Amino acid sequence: MKTIKYEIEFFSNWHCGSGLAAGADVDALVIKDKNGMPYIPGRTLKGLLRDAATILFEDKGKVVDVIFGVSGDMDGHRTGSAFFSNATLQPAEYQYIFANELTEYLYQSFASTSIDENGIAKDATLRKIETVVPCKLVGEIINVPEDDDTKRVLEDAMHYIKRLGTGRNRGYGRCNITITEVINEMEA
Repeated sequence: MKTIKYEIEFFSNWHCGSGLAAGADVDALVIKDKNGMPYIPGRTLKGLLRDAATILFEDKGKVVDVIFGVSGDMDGHRTGSAFFSNATLQPAEYQYIFANELTEYLYQSFASTSIDENGIAKDATLRKIETVVPCKLVGEIINVPEDDDTKRVLEDAMHYIKRLGTGRNRGYGRCNITITEVINEMEA
């Protein structure tokens, strides 16, 4: 087995929702860890990569199933071999931001409203979304099978994803995901 380290570089503000709001101020908050730092859950990345791999590699369904697992009823359900960590800020950057109390500068809020055919704002449609400024996040995929097809499937699926999170059709979440390192179990 091997571990694949990857990096997500955002080129625009992004929003990975927590499902929470900030009262009357913001309708949709970004998911944050206990220190108020943004991250992308591993299960979110796993789902996006699985969808991309399924589209790109219909002929390699078995490889996709080994990595991501098979869902279905209890008899048809099988867990995939790979574990996807959360994608977080790089450790040194995380520490610097946290130690210097700069967390608030990671976020920007944007308002939007629904406009009717006459160009007038519809009642009760003003929404405000919290976004994270462009940054780089890192993560790992652990317990990846050794064969060459597996790395190719993951790498191509990463290249397929060009936007991530909420508001992709509004310009949020433009990104590039790349493999930065592959560690064989024997090296670790």
